[in-house]
Amino acid sequence: MESDYDELDRRLVHALQIDGRAPFSTIAAALGVSDRTVARRYSRLRSTGAVRVLGGVDPVALGAELWLLRVRCAPSAAVAVAEALARRPDTSWVSLTSGGTEITCTVRAETEADSEALLLARLPRTPRVEGVSAHAVLHSFYGGPDSLIAKLGPLDATAVAALSPPAPTTSPTPTPPLPPRTGPVRLHDGDRRLLAALAADGRAGFEQLAAVTGWSPTTVRRRMAELRERGVLYLDIDCDPRLLGVATRTLLWISVAPPYLEQAGRALAGHPEVAFACATTGPTNLYATVVCPDQRALYRYLTTRVAALPAVSHVETAPSIRTVKQAANRG
Repeated sequence: MESDYDELDRRLVHALQIDGRAPFSTIAAALGVSDRTVARRYSRLRSTGAVRVLGGVDPVALGAELWLLRVRCAPSAAVAVAEALARRPDTSWVSLTSGGTEITCTVRAETEADSEALLLARLPRTPRVEGVSAHAVLHSFYGGPDSLIAKLGPLDATAVAALSPPAPTTSPTPTPPLPPRTGPVRLHDGDRRLLAALAADGRAGFEQLAAVTGWSPTTVRRRMAELRERGVLYLDIDCDPRLLGVATRTLLWISVAPPYLEQAGRALAGHPEVAFACATTGPTNLYATVVCPDQRALYRYLTTRVAALPAVSHVETAPSIRTVKQAANRG
C-alpha cells in the first residue's frame, strides 16, 4: 500500500501514543534524532491532518452510557444525516457502511434524558431515516485508552520504556491521596472547559489551558492529573490509517453463546487487527472494529482468527466506505 509517510513518521506517532504530552526533547532522545527534527515532523503531520493528539473521556468514569447506533437511510439522505450526526459533540466514529445506506456511530449519553432525546425522538423522526437500532455497550474489551497504535507501532521495548511516563514519586511534602472512587466523577464547568480544550488539542500548553478555564497553570496541571488518575481523561491519537499500514476498516457484529462471551471478547482484544471490541445488547452480543491492509488480509483474518473464536453462531461484516468523523470533538 502506497503512502507518503516514512519510518520516522510512524515512530513519532507511536511515541505520541505512549505519551501525547511528552516534550519533543524526550521523544527525540528516544528516537535518536534532533529536537528540531521531531518538532518539524510533528508540525507537518499535524498541519496536514495526519496526526492529532487529543484528550479522550471515558464515559464509564462519568456514569455515562455508550451506545452503538445503526441508522438506515434512503441513499439520497445518508450523507446529510451522517454529517448532522458528526456535528454533535457526543458522537464519534460516524461512518457510512452497507453501500452508503447505513450509518454507524457511537454516542455518549450522560443522562437517560439524553438517550431518550436522540434515540426515541430525534433520529426516528428525521426525514428519510428508515430505521434505527441502538446497542448499549455493556463492557469494553479493547478501545478508549487502549490504542491500536500500541499494537502496530514500530518502537521496541527500550524506546517504549524510555517514553512511558514515570510513576509518581513521593515528594518532601506529599499531597494526600485521592479518596477511592465510589461513584461517577462529577464534572464542574471548569472541568468541561478543560476537557473541551484538550479534545481539540491534547498538547495545549498549561498557560493556554489556564486561559480557557480561568484557573492558574498550577491548578490546571493538578486537575489534569486528578482526572487522569480517576480514569476520566486519557490521551488519544487520531491519525491517518496509512501511517499504521492499514486501509480497510470493517465492523463486525458477532453472536456468541453467553457462556463464552468473555472468552471470545478477550481473544478479540488480543488480535492485532482489532481497534475496538465490546459486549453489547441487541440481536448480536459482540462487536468489533477491525483494520486490515486490504480485502485479502480481511478475508484471511475472518477465516482464521475470527473462525477460531469459541461458540460463534453468526458474523455480520459491514465494511466502512467512508468515515465522516473519528474521535469526539469535546469531553
